Amino acid sequence: MQCDYFDAGRCRSCALMGVPYAVQLADKDDRCRRTLTTVAPDVSWLEPFPSVESAFRNKAKLVVGGDTGAVTVGILDAEARGVDLRGCGLYEPPLQRLIPRLAGVVDEIGLEPYDVAARRGELKHLIVTLSPTGEVMLRLVLRSRRHLALLESRLVALQARLPEVSVVTVNLQPEHKAVLEGDTEIVLTDRNDLAMPFGDITLFLRPNSFFQTNTAVAAGLYRQAQDWTRAIEPAMVLDLYCGVGGFALHCAQAGALVVLGVEVSLEAVRSAETSASRLRLDHPDVGRMEFRAGDATDVGTLDRGLLGSERSMVVVNPPRRGIGPDLAAWLEGSGATHVTYSSCNVDSLARDLAMLPSYRAREARLFDMFPQTSHHEVIVLLERETHSASTQSRSAARQP
Repeated sequence: MQCDYFDAGRCRSCALMGVPYAVQLADKDDRCRRTLTTVAPDVSWLEPFPSVESAFRNKAKLVVGGDTGAVTVGILDAEARGVDLRGCGLYEPPLQRLIPRLAGVVDEIGLEPYDVAARRGELKHLIVTLSPTGEVMLRLVLRSRRHLALLESRLVALQARLPEVSVVTVNLQPEHKAVLEGDTEIVLTDRNDLAMPFGDITLFLRPNSFFQTNTAVAAGLYRQAQDWTRAIEPAMVLDLYCGVGGFALHCAQAGALVVLGVEVSLEAVRSAETSASRLRLDHPDVGRMEFRAGDATDVGTLDRGLLGSERSMVVVNPPRRGIGPDLAAWLEGSGATHVTYSSCNVDSLARDLAMLPSYRAREARLFDMFPQTSHHEVIVLLERETHSASTQSRSAARQP
């Protein structure tokens, strides 16, 4: 991938720019394998799942700078001045076409960009998410409600200029600190979610819901978990850090009889419930699905009795810090026969696997969500040793 912004020194976010993509992928795969060698010496590594090397991002998180009527959209430099990156080649083509038009609409409306150095102004960020359908969710992160009436009055004109934008919200982030968004979300449109179809499954994203930024690779990640679920045939799946339900719904479609998802974000839980309702309408034979708002690391609220069946699986997809010792200890005593662990940090993954001595890593695979950077996503299938031994014994007994 070639980038004029990188070549000119205006943006260095893509630290691997200029490294051939095949080398990037091989290096990430090698790093993940080496890091897990001690804790998972017998794991079978599947071929890494690649991405296209450019035009892969479904989400743009744009810092707004410059002046009213002449904004920049991109990042800030070392002096907190706006650096315009509206032609960035990382975004999917519809976003690449939308972002310059969006910057023009912001100029026309007269929204005042936030000046970090002077601590004045209103518009801090534009967060833009693209669906495979071509529809877009636009979130404007403001310092206060000062521009809210103006935006409400210009909403019809905004959508006329940007017809692909079906969901528009205002997020309030009043504090002067490096935080992308605040807790208050005001939906301006009739629609409050964005449909993200993945084959037979459609996820519905609400404004505060987390979703992977690489749609094609996320689809591959969910399919991998789904394939493992079909092979295991668990009666019960407990999906911790379930987000909007990506893993949970794919496990339900793969034949799990009962799926329970736990997620700290209430908005994400509501998104997952909407997606589950849609899946049941289209496929009434799928298993029972339930989603609860709660902290996955609060093991006191988790009932081990949920996993009392012969075959049960726990799915974990934690933040970079990993699951930690308390949840690892809970998993050790849970009785779950299998764990599917999706991680964006192979170092914390290795630490967590060391705290799960009852499980053996069977298969692992790298998914390259973030080309041009060293970031990675790796998914591992774990099987409880006692379950593995009993399965092998039953298999041997059936031999003639």
